[in-house]
Amino acid sequence: MQRVRRISHATFTTKDLGSQTEYYENVLGLTVTAKEKDAVYLASTLDHHSVVLTAGDDATCTRLAFQLAEGELDAFRKQVEAAGISVSEATDSQPGIGKVISFTDTKGTTMEVFEQPEPAPQAYTGRGIEPLKLGHVAFKTDDIQRDVKFFTEIMGFRESDWMGDFFAFLRCSPDHHTINLVNTGSIAMHHCAFELRDWNHVQKACDYLASRGIHLIWGPGRHGIGHNIFTYHFNPDGQIIELFTELDQINDEELGYYEPRPWHSERPLKPKTWAPGPGSANLWGVMPPDWFLK
Repeated sequence: MQRVRRISHATFTTKDLGSQTEYYENVLGLTVTAKEKDAVYLASTLDHHSVVLTAGDDATCTRLAFQLAEGELDAFRKQVEAAGISVSEATDSQPGIGKVISFTDTKGTTMEVFEQPEPAPQAYTGRGIEPLKLGHVAFKTDDIQRDVKFFTEIMGFRESDWMGDFFAFLRCSPDHHTINLVNTGSIAMHHCAFELRDWNHVQKACDYLASRGIHLIWGPGRHGIGHNIFTYHFNPDGQIIELFTELDQINDEELGYYEPRPWHSERPLKPKTWAPGPGSANLWGVMPPDWFLK
């Protein structure tokens, strides 16, 4: 099976391109790498762009882009088409990216897949939070089994953990999860997450958000599933943004367990199904607002 190797960037439509650009550039501290008439490309420290903002009639995540190793694109396309999925191809359709194939997943989000052998690192600017990278994107869904099947059988993701039978965590790299799916009966993005360097970076990020009048809606805490330290806040479009660090890693798929950490209650810790509650949601105890997973 051909597998995508890492998430590259996410594309969002917005009614207020100026406000969202100001947030991602001056609050999150991403770098504007290109502009078009109705689109802005912004990068973290590792890629040409991690976020694409486009003018639109609503605020939603419309596209996710994933990277393959060099020489894998043709075989991956055949794998997708063998499942009866229509694939389109474009060249130089985005700055910094050559040939890309695109197709629609089972919940209506466009997947973009391309080869990019080398990252395009951006210099630190000292502006805003400056995350390391786009870490993961979480979606609400009306059929979690359908969508898990798509990501595992078409995209080559692996299942990391489940919370009950309604919340799935999927990985395409050593990171514990790159895609989250939560069964709510509706389809929408739940949150978008950016990785920070360490706990000190999280603390500074929280202080910086407070200085900008942006208050946390949950956190800081440590998830049981994935064991990452987390905070959540709203961006100007009302979308939930997570900032995290210390996410679990599986560095050897043959061994099949997460790299041991002092806060693991099981050693070795392997993928499993967790019961809902503080043990899976927040080891530090405070649970999310009632509306958080609705």
